[in-house]
Amino acid sequence: MKANRLVVLGIALLAFASAAHAQGVAWEDLSEAQQRLLAPHEARWTELDPRRQQQIVRGADRWLEMNRRDRGAAQDRFAIWSGMTDEQRANARQRYEEFRRLSPTERARLIDVYRRYRMMPLERRIQLRDRFRELTPEQRETLRQRRMQRPPGR
Repeated sequence: MKANRLVVLGIALLAFASAAHAQGVAWEDLSEAQQRLLAPHEARWTELDPRRQQQIVRGADRWLEMNRRDRGAAQDRFAIWSGMTDEQRANARQRYEEFRRLSPTERARLIDVYRRYRMMPLERRIQLRDRFRELTPEQRETLRQRRMQRPPGR
């Protein structure tokens, strides 16, 4: 009997959570700062999918927490993203998912390699990029595997 009550209570809570999730975010429930930031969306806010509303609110919250430098960097990334084709965006999403599946050690190593690459003089980066583009897919994979086996910082 007690187990049945717990099951019923669990189902009721899930139903309530699903209903609350399906409702999205009411415009009136947004803070003043969120409303100012999201003002361009106000006229069609109720037409947006609830998940899209929540996604936009999360983005607004992140934006409001950023300092000036971080906001500038975010605007730069958005400009790049806006200039991409659908195919380029799909490739970027795929690479991001592959990056997320890496172990923390592999991610740290990759970030370190990229940081050191960005610190190189432009001419050296161009040379490396051109040499990499001339490699066959097999040679590229061999290079990646060797790179991943090196200790960080080398």
